Amino acid sequence: MTLTSALLQILTGLASASTLFLVASGLSLIFGVTRIVNFAHGSFYMIGLYAAVALAAAFGAGPSGFWGSVLLAALAVAALGAAIEMLVLRRLYAAPELYQLLATFALVLVIRDAALWAWGAEDILGPRAPGMKGAVSVFGLPFPSYDVFLIFVGPAVLGLLWLLLTRTRWGLLVRAATQDREMVGALGVNQRWLFTSVFALGTFLAALGGALQMPHEPANLNLDLALIGEVFVVVVVGGMGSIVGAFVAAVLIAMVKAVCIAAGSIDVFGASFPLSKLTLVAEFLVMAFVLVRRPWGLFGKPQAVVRGLGPAEAPLRPLPAVWRRAGWAVLVALVFVAALNAPAPYVVVLMIDMLIAVLFAASLHFLMGPSGMHSFGHAAYFGLGAYGAALFFKALGWPMEASLLLAPLLAAAGAFVFGWFCVRLSGVYLAMLTLAFAQIVWSVVFQWDALTGGSNGLVGIWPSAWLAPKPAYYLLTLAFTVAGCGLLVRMLHAPFGLALRASRDSPLRAAAIGIRVPRLQWIAFVVAGTIAGLAGSLFAFAKGTISPETLGVGKSVDGLVMVLLGGVQAVSGPWVGGALFTWLQDTVARQTDYWRALLGIVMLALVLVFPLGVAGGLKRLFIREQGGATR
Repeated sequence: MTLTSALLQILTGLASASTLFLVASGLSLIFGVTRIVNFAHGSFYMIGLYAAVALAAAFGAGPSGFWGSVLLAALAVAALGAAIEMLVLRRLYAAPELYQLLATFALVLVIRDAALWAWGAEDILGPRAPGMKGAVSVFGLPFPSYDVFLIFVGPAVLGLLWLLLTRTRWGLLVRAATQDREMVGALGVNQRWLFTSVFALGTFLAALGGALQMPHEPANLNLDLALIGEVFVVVVVGGMGSIVGAFVAAVLIAMVKAVCIAAGSIDVFGASFPLSKLTLVAEFLVMAFVLVRRPWGLFGKPQAVVRGLGPAEAPLRPLPAVWRRAGWAVLVALVFVAALNAPAPYVVVLMIDMLIAVLFAASLHFLMGPSGMHSFGHAAYFGLGAYGAALFFKALGWPMEASLLLAPLLAAAGAFVFGWFCVRLSGVYLAMLTLAFAQIVWSVVFQWDALTGGSNGLVGIWPSAWLAPKPAYYLLTLAFTVAGCGLLVRMLHAPFGLALRASRDSPLRAAAIGIRVPRLQWIAFVVAGTIAGLAGSLFAFAKGTISPETLGVGKSVDGLVMVLLGGVQAVSGPWVGGALFTWLQDTVARQTDYWRALLGIVMLALVLVFPLGVAGGLKRLFIREQGGATR
């Protein structure tokens, strides 16, 4: 590639960096003040683009119609964001941040189906920007005029935000709330309206970034989750709450991608490796490097990574005898149904899916609850187990039984390597590093066509003849699920679990009495990854086929939802959450095309009624009743 072509690629990267900065600056503002990790931020970007295209079709493609549509779309989405903050999120500020995350993911489902109902499933093209339909010459090569405009949008917005935050009273309050929002409330500032205004501004910036993409890409329903991961990367690399950091990170990531495309290929041990393949994962490589070297981001603050700032949780105790008897009764009933080969075979298939979900959720709960380590990339170990089973079975020709049992070791190896880095971080930074490693694994699987089948995945992964009947495979899955969950529960009530919870609640005191906190959490990371790999191995032989989606972001989000639905502070939380989520997803999906919205509404209702999760809420109710009876 020539120097001129490389320069054009860099300019294209700067144009995309401006849009990325618009969205990331809004997310950074919202997190800095409200402390909400807003998963729905990408949805506001998507709705901004949809609204701008619809308004441009109504107003016409002239200058006033195009630019008026961009501005009105951003303002309308800002009003929507303010309404969501007042009606939903305002009720959850006192809840743990993970339940706020669950609520924002529920909003993603609702907003996506609202867009499906309003505009349909097909992509919608927007008009070209009037007066910018041509190109300018850069060293003799054409470069789109609209991209030149976008390059200057980012710095202009950065300047306006700087003036707003440093030269106005509102900006002073925002900066003060970012540092100590409790003190701002103690001084008599109306925090509710401050939070609402910040949320509205953040959604305005996200929608503006989407609306400005009208000439570049069609509006479609996949933009929300496709963008949010990249935006999270920018915010974390720059430092949570830092606008300047978001700008620098957006430019840095755009430049890294541009260099990967412009450089072509390099020789590695005598083999040619195309750097363009790294564009799928370049931002996550940058984030992993930055977080390992500087855990709080480029412009973040070191105290953001301190562990043990939350209140200590009550000790975990075994379930009461009546609950244990009820659990065994349900288990016997399930075995009985499978043994009779239920009249509807689909019921057995659904129960297999529920058991695999329970095992996967239990492994994630082991990290999030007792260990206090939040993971956004736990699907990596589920996927490694699934692909390990498939490759051992197909590529190496091993028996199904050996493949099923040895595949979790591949997940354990991945957790062993990644966990060494992850246990040195905490909070959002830890969660984002797990996401980075998961995306790196996904990129390898997606692009290694010769081994993994690439985007097509692998097929023909079937169990042995004696396990071919679904009831037989169900009994096998039930046995592994009971064994895996039983092992995790046993570890939680053993001295290892006590030390693990001590490390979570008070790491400094735990270290002072001789507990090696990082090593303990590293072991927990490997244990959780191994159990997730077992769930993935069972999944591969249950479905007969796997694809890169097995270890994608969506699967990790599903695991988070399962754990949070059930409750992080209850041992039975992941069991309830995994079964409930799988049943809801299956039941609602068969009733309507808008099953995501209904599922999201159910999740929001559960979060508002049971802020500690279903099992957590029932546990608290039981404790209250026991306390009342004692008194």
